[in-house]
Amino acid sequence: MSEHVTEQDVRRIAEYARIGLTDDELPQMTADLNSIIDSLKPITEYDLEGVEPTFHPIGDLSNVMREDVEGTSFTQAEALSNAPAKENGSFLIPSILGGGDA
Repeated sequence: MSEHVTEQDVRRIAEYARIGLTDDELPQMTADLNSIIDSLKPITEYDLEGVEPTFHPIGDLSNVMREDVEGTSFTQAEALSNAPAKENGSFLIPSILGGGDA
């Protein structure tokens, strides 16, 4: 098995993705990721000379959107009426990225 990613790489990826890896889990995760990358090696062996890139597998697909028509909407009080927590006229939600006080 080749080493495509090192333990240091895996530690950085886990930190970036906010995945808590212990020092005991790091070697196994590194081995698993290298094994996954090795399993994709056959893809690189296809002869793709002269094959045009495909930008969308379905072909000429277009996004169909409705017209943006203004309609009636909730008042701020109605929108916040069932909120479990609110502050200064806004929904108060817990921080998921850290660094916040909420």
